[in-house]
Amino acid sequence: MKPNDIRERTTEELRELENELAKKLWKARFDNHTNQLDDTSEIRKLRRDVARVKTILVQRASQASE
Repeated sequence: MKPNDIRERTTEELRELENELAKKLWKARFDNHTNQLDDTSEIRKLRRDVARVKTILVQRASQASE
């Protein structure tokens, strides 16, 4: 997921996206633990996507407080 795609979304959509990605990450970790995950790089991609969303939410919050 590109940062520009994330920035185009509203704050409410970003919060929903963050929850959705967190659930996918949990499921991927669980599947990896039970040897059902085929692509282990998916965990890394999801972690980074969650971090991107959180970073943009923090940036928006700091801009709103200024």
